[in-house]
Amino acid sequence: MAERENRGRGRNRDEQAPEFADRLVAINRVSKTTKGGKNFGFAALVVVGDQKGRVGFGKGKAKEVPEAIRKATEQAKRQMIRVPLRDGRTLHHDIEGRHGAGKVIMRTAPVGTGIIAGGPMRAVFEMLGVQDVVSKSNGSANPYNMIRATIDGLKKCQSPRNVAQRRGKKVADVLHKDAAPAAEAEVPAEA
Repeated sequence: MAERENRGRGRNRDEQAPEFADRLVAINRVSKTTKGGKNFGFAALVVVGDQKGRVGFGKGKAKEVPEAIRKATEQAKRQMIRVPLRDGRTLHHDIEGRHGAGKVIMRTAPVGTGIIAGGPMRAVFEMLGVQDVVSKSNGSANPYNMIRATIDGLKKCQSPRNVAQRRGKKVADVLHKDAAPAAEAEVPAEA
């Protein structure tokens, strides 16, 4: 009988294992002054991802911190985007993202570089599952704007397979590596 109970508990634990990881980026305490005194509230900014190419962010406001985090996490799960990754570790190409006064530059990096990024951007890359990236934030240091600019840039990221499919070509025709041999082959034909 004890074996049945243990099996049941283990199964429930596996079912409840979260498929998404989340990271609290910022929490802000705000107050409203009324005739009766000050009313405090909390605003939370959360980044959620599966660390396999999906990421989203959300914000939540409530009178208590845990409730604000819960609301932000639910919103982040609803707003997730899929980003194609090269070898599951870095971006396919360099990207620039903007939101308001926030501007971010994200560059692909070789193996072993790690995540070179500031606070809010680092959280997005870790939740996305990127292992090697170099990034720079210019303009606004506001975490909300930095995350929105990062997500804006990541939405523009395209894999060679998607580009080739859209153009009706083969992946090899789209990549830069194969452009050089084709140019060399044309030179002897002219001579």
